[in-house]
Parts: sequence; structure tokens; C-alpha cells
Amino acid sequence: MKNPLLNIKLINKISNDKNAKFILVHKELGKSSFFVIKQIKSITSIKKVGFSGTLDPMASGLLIIATSSATKFLDAFHFLDKIYTAKIEFGKISNTYDTEGNIKITKVYKKPTINEIKNIIDKKFIGEILQTPPMFSAKKINGKNAYELARKGEKLKIKPVKIKVNNIKIKKYDFPFLELEINCSKGTYIRSIANDLGKKLKTGGVLVELQRTKIGQFDIKDAVKQSDLSKETLEKNKLNIKYVIKKIKGEN
Repeated sequence: MKNPLLNIKLINKISNDKNAKFILVHKELGKSSFFVIKQIKSITSIKKVGFSGTLDPMASGLLIIATSSATKFLDAFHFLDKIYTAKIEFGKISNTYDTEGNIKITKVYKKPTINEIKNIIDKKFIGEILQTPPMFSAKKINGKNAYELARKGEKLKIKPVKIKVNNIKIKKYDFPFLELEINCSKGTYIRSIANDLGKKLKTGGVLVELQRTKIGQFDIKDAVKQSDLSKETLEKNKLNIKYVIKKIKGEN
């Protein structure tokens, strides 16, 4: 597929389309990314609305929304790095790696110190690493979503994939809770980081909170809250294609 950034014909089409716009939305907890799409369709009466990068209902944070012909430009956001804030709870494991699954309590014989956690993170979770996606994910296996097969009780063998974690900062640690800021590449499962970190520390670990704060140079602080979506806020906060291209390229 042609890189949207190099597709001058598409860029001109978006520029001349009065219904084509980009909007940064702060998705709230408990709602799916597709629910936001329904809201915007209802408000604008525009039939073609899409987003870049799904957020599960248990996650909140930044969604980049596109309308009309701008939806054809969404692939340009796909390869941008993301930043998340994540809260992990030790002493538990889950088949989904988060609180949505079947949770089991694990015995913690030794509470890890903050230095032990930092050392494990620096050695095992930074840089280019192989990560196995969760069984309950949209990862494709023989053309089907892994979660569909997992719900049927099928035994799955998911191959690890190469991802890149640029940085992980420890924001707060008060056992059993650990709060992290994670800067990572596309395809990274934060749930898998929670599960894998719990394994390395021999404590077990599940993801209990997740928020996406940045996609490339696009920041949640510039986003419209989902509860504030209206014709007025969408018009006031819409981004044009020239501005979006500059941000993707990292230009001021």
C-alpha cells in the first residue's frame, strides 16, 4: 500500500473535502473505541468515520479519529510510537493478562524492591525484544482472531513477535501496585508486559489500569473528552491535513 504521506492525490482530496477532518479524542473507561465512532457519526451525520489504534473498554486515552476521505490517511499513524501509563498489580495472574479474565491469586514469597524491578525492566524489557501476544487478543491465527479460538477452549500456539520498547519509567511503586510509563512501538501489548514482568519477578502480575497518552507527537492534553463531544467541540478542535502531516514528521 502506498504511503499516505507520499500520496499527493489523496492529500489534495482531503484538503478539498469539507467533511474530512482529524480529531483527537480522550476515550473514557468502559466504552469501546467503536462507541466513539458511533457518537461522532450521530453528531456529524458523516457516514465514514474511523480511528487509528484500538483501545479496549478497560483502557482510556488518546484516539485519533478521521472522517470522510481523511479515513484513507489513517495508515500514516500506524507506525508511530505510543506512550502509555499502566498500573500493574502483583500477586495475581489472569488468562487475559488483565482484570477482564479469570483471576487467580499467586503466593508472593518475597516482595520485590524497586531496584530489583528496575534491573529486570532494564535487562529484559528495553530495546528490541520478542513478545508473545495474549491468547485473548485480536492476533490472527489461520485467519481467525486468537480470542475467538481461546473462548472455544482451543489450545493456541502464538508465535512471539519483535517489538521495540524505547523506555519504561517507574512512576510509583507501593506493593502490590506498580505504575509505569511505557514508550513503545506498534504491536506492543502492555498486558503482556504486565504478565511477563510478573513472571520474571516470580510474583505474577495483571494489568489493572491503562491509559494511552501519546501517539507520535499527538498528545492527550490536546484531545476532546468523550463526554464533551458535540458539533461545537468537533468543529473547534478539528485538525487539517497540513497540520497532521507536520506533526507526523515531527515538525513544529
